Amino acid sequence: MRMVDLIEKKRNGGRLSAEEIQFFVNGYVDGSVPDYQAAAMLMAIWFRGMDKQETTDLTLTMVESGDKIDLSPIPGVKVDKHSTGGVADTTTLIVGPLVAAAGGHVAKMSGRGLGHTGGTLDKLESIPGLSIDQSMERFAEIVGTCGVSVIGQTGNLVPADKKLYSLRDVTGTIDNVSLIAGSIMSKKIAAGADKIVLDVKTGSGAFMQDLEGAENLARMMVEIGTLAGRETHALVTDMNQPLGNAVGNALEVEEAIRILRGETGSGSTGSTDDEAGTVGTGVSGDGHILGTEGGDLKYVSFELAKKMLILGEICGDEEEAQKKLDWAISSGEALERFACMIEMQGGNRRVVDNTDLLPRAGEIVAAKAQSSGYVSAMDTAQLGVSALLLGAGRSTKDDVIDPAVGYWMKHRLGDWVEKGEPLAEFHVNSKTRFEEALKRFQQAINITKEPGEAIKSIYRVY
Repeated sequence: MRMVDLIEKKRNGGRLSAEEIQFFVNGYVDGSVPDYQAAAMLMAIWFRGMDKQETTDLTLTMVESGDKIDLSPIPGVKVDKHSTGGVADTTTLIVGPLVAAAGGHVAKMSGRGLGHTGGTLDKLESIPGLSIDQSMERFAEIVGTCGVSVIGQTGNLVPADKKLYSLRDVTGTIDNVSLIAGSIMSKKIAAGADKIVLDVKTGSGAFMQDLEGAENLARMMVEIGTLAGRETHALVTDMNQPLGNAVGNALEVEEAIRILRGETGSGSTGSTDDEAGTVGTGVSGDGHILGTEGGDLKYVSFELAKKMLILGEICGDEEEAQKKLDWAISSGEALERFACMIEMQGGNRRVVDNTDLLPRAGEIVAAKAQSSGYVSAMDTAQLGVSALLLGAGRSTKDDVIDPAVGYWMKHRLGDWVEKGEPLAEFHVNSKTRFEEALKRFQQAINITKEPGEAIKSIYRVY
């Protein structure tokens, strides 16, 4: 078998067999296939695409390239949840304790943020003392005791994806549905979950900005999971504004704690369009977008948690799952599960009772509206970059994050604001790039005399 023949086959629109895909992937990992041939294959795939069987074979080959996590010591059905990323997407810190409190087991390996998206591990590490580096034995012990643990990925989990992703990043082949789906699903399958729930973002702050592309990606990943023997469901959710109101690591932890306390938002906000299989946010009778306290963070978190409870065979339907989740909040059990996880991973569990123990910025500065009108649109990616410039994110993997900085949104899509009224409160430790961060933030908020079009929190469920 020669690599050049496989490149020509895919370039000409041919279908690669499982053995041919294995030759390509394994050869690139062991060095027998050089960068230039791997890059040529990736470009051929980008132009010609892969069918669902090819994509599944690619995914499973990448899974076999490294370690696979054995979660069998943890009782019950293990359901994993993955988000394609966005701004103020703190769902993992809410969903994990909720599902654990309702009787499930959430054993999750997560990632760090890069660019405008925030990483779950960075958020967790803003909790004093908490470590995301745990042995597999300790990981299982924490899940067995608390019902939930979130840790960093092992060093040798899907090394083929690490190598291929780095090459895709510098060859213009990132945005191919099959390659994206294979990258995500290989890590989910290798992480050992029995079933998988996916949160695929769409909108101005999402990797897949157009709805059609996000829907295609969601369907592709569901098909891969099914073919790989892992029942998989996906929600396509909105990222045309930050999901929550807090943007920044410690601030997002604080918002998650507020929601687990039952202090903000509503788990049953919105309406369901059964025919379309979509769920709406708070939208008025005249179609205007309504600003919602706490944003859509709690609502989306509850919908993800309900799906996980049903897949995990804890609940038979959404009504039962909703009741369990409402109890998890009102009883304080979800908050206790989060505190338990924090403590067993070395952190100060008292943060759930006193969020002042989280890192705090030295100064709070208002980002004011430049005109009066409705908040009609947001460039959410630029809002994420604004937080990055404050120090809340990283441009390269070696950048050091300041856990205390970020901002707290005071208005959401559909809100009327007066000129000079705060759009957000910036939490600042350094003024070095503050003016640039503020300018980007204000330019990313579109204020008009007429409200924007109504949007939905959840567009599709697969």
